[in-house]
This record gives sequence, structure tokens and C-alpha cells, in this order.
Amino acid sequence: MVTNKDDLSKRTERKTIWADGECWTVHKGKLHRHKKGPISVDSLFKLVAEKIPYAAINTIEKDLQSLDFGTDGVYIAHDSMGCPRYIGRGNVIERLKARKREQPLELEYFSFYIVENKKHEREIETIMIRAAGPLLVFNEKKKRDSIDAGDVKDYVAGTLYYERHWKKGK
Repeated sequence: MVTNKDDLSKRTERKTIWADGECWTVHKGKLHRHKKGPISVDSLFKLVAEKIPYAAINTIEKDLQSLDFGTDGVYIAHDSMGCPRYIGRGNVIERLKARKREQPLELEYFSFYIVENKKHEREIETIMIRAAGPLLVFNEKKKRDSIDAGDVKDYVAGTLYYERHWKKGK
């Protein structure tokens, strides 16, 4: 079977970062390539966290302070069913906390992605917002609930694109 996916293994730290005492725990780890083949260094993300309970945000924030990179990236606030309700970029912890203060009952989980190359944050945010569309009840700026395409100028200079136009007279 041919695949483009790297042959990876997870190395999870033994200690639990956070636990709610009922059903959720949060652990930290790192992905590693198996020894065969060259090591890939061109990663898009420095760190990913997906659908973490909001109750763990302060613990995650403290753990992030021990790392050698900032907390700027792209984030998602999810409801209790795991559906994305808000997507944004910036200081992920501060922005996620602000989002939870604004919608305390609606939001239960969060995801974030610390991007290796900061210039791509805006593009990643844009594509995520457009993909999630109508689910984003708290996002209004870049969301598209119709068949209208977004503005290609939301991407960085030098990006090639195809753009759909209405045929005149129709």
C-alpha cells in the first residue's frame, strides 16, 4: 500500500497534564518518525491541541509557558457536540479565554494550532472559516453561508488562484 503519510509514532509523556476526575484526561507528547527513512523537518505546525475541555485551559497555559515558542496561532472554540462555533487567530490562550467569557454556556472544548511560519496563520484561519461555514454562529466576517466565494486577497501575495465569475447577462 502506497501512502504519502509519514510513518510516525506517538511518544506520550507518562504524567497526566490535566484530569477532570470523571472521563477526560489531557496528556502531552511528541510525534516521531520511525528510524527508517529521512527525518522530515518541514512541519506546518509546532504544536496542535484538538478538542480539549475548556476546564483544562489554565493548566495548558501554564504548560505552554515552559516551551520555547509563543502562543500565537489559529484556534477553534467548539460546542458540547464538538462542532466548531468560532475560529480565529492570535494569542490562542487569551483569545480562547475571551471567547469562553462571551459564550460561557455554549462552548465546551477548544482546539489550537501553533503555526511554524506565522505568515500562514491568516490563510489557515481563512480556509478553516470557509470550510466550517454555517456552523460558526459567532463568526461573521469571513464566513460564507451561500455559494458566494470568498475574497482571494485573504491569502498572501504570490499565491496562484482560480476565481469564479458570473457570466455577464445571466
